[in-house]
Amino acid sequence: MTRRGKVIRFPTRPTEPRDARSLVAVHRCDRAEAEVVKSLFESEGIPTLLRSHLAHSVHPFSVGDQGGVVILVPAADAPRSRRLLTRIEPGPGAP
Repeated sequence: MTRRGKVIRFPTRPTEPRDARSLVAVHRCDRAEAEVVKSLFESEGIPTLLRSHLAHSVHPFSVGDQGGVVILVPAADAPRSRRLLTRIEPGPGAP
């Protein structure tokens, strides 16, 4: 009798409810600003994810919206993160 190889199953997704994992885009900016905003949110206890269509490790320089980064937070933390952003945005008279 020939010995068969061991079958390794593909991992399955957790059975967590979809609403608990939903993310909301709260801000769009360049990579440098996104890192600062991410640090602000995480210092306030808000988990943050940065999404971009450009691999910054391959293309470190970008022009215009090509290098835009979207900041995503859990839906439950979105109102608080938006309040944090409005609190630190410069006013109309700022340079």
